[in-house]
Amino acid sequence: MTSPNAGRTARVQRETSESSIDLSIDLDGTGTSDIETGVPFYDHLLTAFAKHSLSDLTVRASGDVEIDVHHTVEDVGIALGAAIKQALGDKSGISRYGDALVPLDDALAQAVVDISGRPYLVHSGEPAGFEYHLIGGHFTGSMVRHVFEAITFNAALTVHLTLLGGRDPHHIAEAEFKAFARAFRQAKALDPLVIGVPSTKGAL
Repeated sequence: MTSPNAGRTARVQRETSESSIDLSIDLDGTGTSDIETGVPFYDHLLTAFAKHSLSDLTVRASGDVEIDVHHTVEDVGIALGAAIKQALGDKSGISRYGDALVPLDDALAQAVVDISGRPYLVHSGEPAGFEYHLIGGHFTGSMVRHVFEAITFNAALTVHLTLLGGRDPHHIAEAEFKAFARAFRQAKALDPLVIGVPSTKGAL
């Protein structure tokens, strides 16, 4: 269930037999966050997203993490994407496009974001075996792609995310989240030169 849009804010509550999510976002915030998912490394990644996208983000999530973190992580991604879409409203006046190249020690990630209204993810460059690595003892590398799939589909974004290099799994995941955050920050920004919706179609 989503609450009515108020400015560029949104709240999404998602309940399933596997998880319970209550998530709020303010796209015109300062990057503050208050996040508890029950998955510590995921909290770390979402905190980085909030900080570097300049979005205020509050997340309260509980789920069957005793089975696997997969359900909780994916469902939070679904809720975050839905909240982003709701908060963007009709997308009038936005820059629409954003790109970022972000290093984190050995890792280098590039993200390009189009607030297109068309869900599409191109994700490449992670080293072989990354998907099997347990980061922090609980968060598998494969979950990085799952999160971006959930966000892009539910927010209706086009995202090209490329890992250009990296050895440490923690750095790889964090660089990807920070690159996405910085690119999204540019794309969601209000541009005073843009009148209406930045599309020849008149809608995004």
